[in-house]
Order: sequence, then C-alpha cells, then structure tokens
Amino acid sequence: MGRRYEVEVPIRWSDMDAYGHVNNARTLTLLEEARVSWLFLDAESLGLQRLASGIVVAALGIRYRRPIDYRDRLVVSMGVQDLRASSFEIDYQVTVPAAQERDRLVVTATSTMVPVDPQTFRARRFEPHERAWLETYRS
Repeated sequence: MGRRYEVEVPIRWSDMDAYGHVNNARTLTLLEEARVSWLFLDAESLGLQRLASGIVVAALGIRYRRPIDYRDRLVVSMGVQDLRASSFEIDYQVTVPAAQERDRLVVTATSTMVPVDPQTFRARRFEPHERAWLETYRS
C-alpha cells in the first residue's frame, strides 16, 4: 500500500450552517483546500510544475458519516486509486483525531482528476515523473 498525504484543514466560521455544523457544500471546499496543498503546493515544491499548473476535477463523490462541528480539528488524508494514462482517482478520508474512535472518520470521498494543458485546457497524458510521483501514493 502506498503512502498517504495528510494535511490539517482549518474550519472557518463561514463554513457553518444554520444547525451549527459545517455545511455540506463547504465540506467540498475543505477537500479542495487539502487537494490544493497536495497537488499544487507539494507537487510544485518537488519540481512537478506542469501538474501544478493544470489539473481539474472530472467527477466527485462524497459520503458524510457524521456532522462536523466548528470545534473539530480536521485532518484530510489522501491517496491515489485507479491511476490511468490521463486521470486518477483521489481517495479522501477526513478524520477528527481528538474524537472517540467510533466517531473518528467523519467524511469519505473520491474525486477523479484529469491533467490539462494550461494553454488549451485539453486533457493530456501524465509525464513519466508525474506518474511516478502519483504511483508512490497508490493504494
């Protein structure tokens, strides 16, 4: 099994809904922030500028396991599934580390990612070094 990228994502007051929980649509924003940290900031710091300059979400699925409270500390863990020539699927696990073990996992999700040429926005194939980097996160 490959390694996973983990990042803590802060909850903002504006993420809350009328019930005092993180709004379901804002949860997608929290996943996006985690994904940007991994596929843009981390990838770019490792010399994968082309990947960081153009990758889009082609599909997204999410399962809410329990409400997320404003006081929760969220850690998003991401790995790679279904790595293909010009797409891959991210497997997300969002946890609340301080919670009781039965309530620890709060959200699971997947997103299909496609690298694009930043000039044309057309899908492109992964370069060998991009694929090798993604392969290290493959589960």
